[in-house]
Amino acid sequence: MKKISFIAIVILPLVTLLSQSKQITLREAIIIAQKQSPDYKTNLNRNQASFWRFKNYKARFLPQLSLNATLPEFSNSTNRQTNDAGQDVFVNQNQLLLAGGLSLSQNVALTGGTISLYSNLEKVDLYGNSNITNYSVVPFSIRYRQNSLFYNSFRWDKKIEPLIYEESRRDFIETMEQISINTCLRYFNLLKAQMQLNISKKNLSNQDTLYQISKGRFKMGKIAENELLQMELSLLNSKNNVTSNTIEVKRTSQNIARYLELNNENIALEIPDELALFDVDINKALEEAQNNRKAVIEFRRKRLQAENELARAKGSNRLEMNLIANLGISQYGSEFNNLFNNYNKQQYIALNIGIPIFDWGVSKSERKMAEANLDLTNNNIEQDKQAFEQEIYLHVLNWSSKRDFLLTSQKAKEIADKSYDITKKRYVLGKVTITDLNISQEKKDQAIVTYLNSLEDFWVDYYTLRYLTLYDFINDKKIEVEDILYN
Repeated sequence: MKKISFIAIVILPLVTLLSQSKQITLREAIIIAQKQSPDYKTNLNRNQASFWRFKNYKARFLPQLSLNATLPEFSNSTNRQTNDAGQDVFVNQNQLLLAGGLSLSQNVALTGGTISLYSNLEKVDLYGNSNITNYSVVPFSIRYRQNSLFYNSFRWDKKIEPLIYEESRRDFIETMEQISINTCLRYFNLLKAQMQLNISKKNLSNQDTLYQISKGRFKMGKIAENELLQMELSLLNSKNNVTSNTIEVKRTSQNIARYLELNNENIALEIPDELALFDVDINKALEEAQNNRKAVIEFRRKRLQAENELARAKGSNRLEMNLIANLGISQYGSEFNNLFNNYNKQQYIALNIGIPIFDWGVSKSERKMAEANLDLTNNNIEQDKQAFEQEIYLHVLNWSSKRDFLLTSQKAKEIADKSYDITKKRYVLGKVTITDLNISQEKKDQAIVTYLNSLEDFWVDYYTLRYLTLYDFINDKKIEVEDILYN
């Protein structure tokens, strides 16, 4: 009955307006925002980029088949060449080259190298005094290449990239919950503006009635001119309040309409119902946050990236070793049909070593910088962990008091409404002064604003609790992507 009386005082004056407005609840506003707001579109694009990055990472460890062809390469020019006697001579080249090859390559995560299998066929037509055609074929050749024997970038990618993808997946859910908070703030900004406009209109109506009564009492000599002037001043202030609150309603309605991408800015909001009673255990909130939030994955990812940089510095600054090995068969000749007989062996192996002897401390400084960065990362992670747990701990404690604040402010609003009605009646009877009436009205208006602020804090804190833990305490379940996209 108390809530019904409040709605009757504040909402009923806008019955005509509501019939022409788009009516929307807080839950409906959040659903719309999570499907078409600018924040949702940005979140979706960022998540898609992370998805395709992860697909790219997975594809890099699958066999890659490629075709290379030269169709054709024609040359008719004079070039300098070195003959068998070591002399440079100029020769005329007039030739046509056709070539094609297939290669199949595979990155080896265990060793950090790349193994490839390829085949190649070439045809060269020489023009001049006599036309000559030569062929060359490589039926198969196996090659293994490893840039470093002491640092395996593939192994580190195997550790880091899945964490980046999981982090982005959790970030998507967190951002969707942040959209709920942003929508809630915009919703209550408009709701409070609408309520304050209703209050100012009702106050204007009351002030106009009281002013007319005061003019009659002034003519009868029952009040002084100063009191009449104060009543007229209150009437003017009420008119100004209606004007400023009308502008504020327009501003806040445009704000939420743009955010929800609605065509109609004439929006009528409903006062959200109170949530069902539920308690939040601090240990439960911390456990769910550690299982669900991206921050926990982010801590592991940052530490691994710092360890990766240190491993890179150690693997490349002290001793550089890379390996190239090739094994295959080949044949060449002027007859195509004879190419596939009596193959020649192709064997090649190279192990390159680089040892820095004196580099003015470059290698050491790079290694020390990586070690210092790892220590700094570990320290920052420990501080972030403490801040992470403290934020959840304090918010759970704060949440437990929000319902009490809401009930208290609602009771204060009802008392202030009743007190103002009594004071207004006593003023009409001439038993209180205009000062008492103004004070009572200010307390009534302030009590309504305080109640709406408490209601806003209550709902914002509820969605913040969901954001901090990614857990639905009402339904006692973890918040999944499907719960958001298909609600």
